[in-house]
Amino acid sequence: MNLNTDFLKPLIEFKNPVMYAIPVFIVMILIEVLISYKEKKDSYISSKDTWASLSMGIGSIFFDILAKSIAFALFYYLYDNFALFPSALSWTFFGWVLLFFLDDFIFYWHHRLSHEIRILWAAHVNHHSSEHYNLSTALRQSWTEVLYKYGFYFLLPILGFHPIMIFTQMSINLIFQFWVHTKLIKKLPWPIEFLFNTPSHHRVHHASNPIYLDRNHAGTLIIWDRLFGTFQEELDEVPVVYGITENIKTFNPFKIASFEFFHLFYDVKNAKSMIAAFQYIFYPPGWKEGKEGKTTKDLRKF
Repeated sequence: MNLNTDFLKPLIEFKNPVMYAIPVFIVMILIEVLISYKEKKDSYISSKDTWASLSMGIGSIFFDILAKSIAFALFYYLYDNFALFPSALSWTFFGWVLLFFLDDFIFYWHHRLSHEIRILWAAHVNHHSSEHYNLSTALRQSWTEVLYKYGFYFLLPILGFHPIMIFTQMSINLIFQFWVHTKLIKKLPWPIEFLFNTPSHHRVHHASNPIYLDRNHAGTLIIWDRLFGTFQEELDEVPVVYGITENIKTFNPFKIASFEFFHLFYDVKNAKSMIAAFQYIFYPPGWKEGKEGKTTKDLRKF
């Protein structure tokens, strides 16, 4: 049987911008290390934590290649058979501008729901598991989030955006988010802070303080958080405490990638009813059966 693999040719030829950005990431991390050392900052106080983040980043590359191959095949099929406006959206200036906003809007909801639905949080939480905050934290990427992430974008090829355009814009968005993972840059001029995701906004996102929990889910533009009520400014009187509400004490990348799935499995296994098991899977992280839990809403009461 001859299998037609022509649809994979564009993916094989796809020049992922992230791969070209990796050397820049490494240089920026080294510069941040030198500045932190010179100014006696605590950004890189734990070398084990830094290596854990780098290990997660390396591992995520392999998982993403597999997931992206499957997603591309599906996107290409949808684009080839159901695209509504390909002549207007594929490889046109208007198409790129519209894709920039649609991609960022989709990322916001994908990211927000990854904080609000526990099964998704189990995949995403490892990005938040570091108690330190520096550029290496940006590379602490999930190994399992790619199993569902691309599903949020399936309408784009149906609208008429070429799959290569979609993956390129997703990569650009990801590259932008690298530089916001630093404590060395304070607040920027207000027009930038108003429109864009910045280090100040993203420090809030990585905080475990109740006032900061589940806020600032932006990719590139912070306007989505402002529009949908999830924006929180970084406050001088409330210093950011990094990590998650119940930190894990491990630097093992395999444990970092899987610990919340084990906790979720335990809760579902011991649930007293099928309804409760369903709630453990799809309710917010911290929900507890028949008692006060530790959801973001619960923690904000105190």
